Amino acid sequence: MANPVQQSPAKQVTPADVERLARDGARLRAEVAKVVIGQEAVVGQLLIALLAQGHVLMEGVPGLAKTLLVSTLAKVMDLTFKRIQFTPDLMPSDITGTEVLQENVETGRRYFEFAPGPVFANLLLADEINRTPPKTQAALLQAMQERQVSAGRTTMPLPDPFFVLATQNPIEQEGTYPLPEAQLDRFMLMVRVGYPAEADELSVILRAGLPEEQGLVQVLDGPAIVAHQRTVAAIPLAEPAGRLALALIRSSRPAEAGASDFVRRWLAWGAGPRAGQSLVLAAKARAGLDGRILAETEDVAAVAGAVLRHRLVPTFAAQAEGVTVDQVIERLLTLVPRAEGVRRLL
Repeated sequence: MANPVQQSPAKQVTPADVERLARDGARLRAEVAKVVIGQEAVVGQLLIALLAQGHVLMEGVPGLAKTLLVSTLAKVMDLTFKRIQFTPDLMPSDITGTEVLQENVETGRRYFEFAPGPVFANLLLADEINRTPPKTQAALLQAMQERQVSAGRTTMPLPDPFFVLATQNPIEQEGTYPLPEAQLDRFMLMVRVGYPAEADELSVILRAGLPEEQGLVQVLDGPAIVAHQRTVAAIPLAEPAGRLALALIRSSRPAEAGASDFVRRWLAWGAGPRAGQSLVLAAKARAGLDGRILAETEDVAAVAGAVLRHRLVPTFAAQAEGVTVDQVIERLLTLVPRAEGVRRLL
């Protein structure tokens, strides 16, 4: 087994901690599967982001159970869930909340009281985030980054855990406000939701009109999730895995000395240091969910697609040639040296 990178985690992880994490992760998947048919890979990536204290940008056409998936996760984890439908007229205060003028019925004195917005929830679904202007987008993204909201002279922390899942529709771009690269970088993962497999889609169709699955079992609560997040943060990282994460982000930069010809041709901008941090944290979460106490190169490779695809900016040449960012990432994984026998998973 590879040597772990020297770290100073907040706690010392034990095999029992990782065993509990893997067991609870398996139970969560089983409960979600009672309601959401298929999409196991998507569920796994959402759990990785949640346990790594990151946020997710989900891209998929309408009707793929994205809202149902998030609300089901909230139920089985006993977390508060809010949904915001982003529209062009949405204001920042509609998300964060605002101060409301109140009057004391006994004294007649007036005062301002903060009315919390929907961002004060454990799980927040930001539906079609690219349909609202940049000012409103920035209000949510600031809350995501700082995990607090300021109103007047008061700063209020957001609930812990706090997890944002934002969605985008990839087929209808008229009248939208694409997220700038700096704001995209705030999302740990970009998850693409595809159509279900044939057998799964048949099950969905046959269940049309039937009552929703009852008897969901609560697997975790907020404090238990926070404890698992600390376990993930403390999982050691194998030294080759750290080198792979560093090599991936540096090799994605076209201006970097020694950059490959295909990177210079197909990428205008590469990934920054935050991408490297996300690679490491997501790899740790994947290892923990798999019941392993050490994150290795296969974990970094497995999460590379979701971590990097929204952080790499393709050139016009790439778009003209039909080269996707995922294809560039796969080629980077092929060329970057790493330990023998490691599977390449995207």
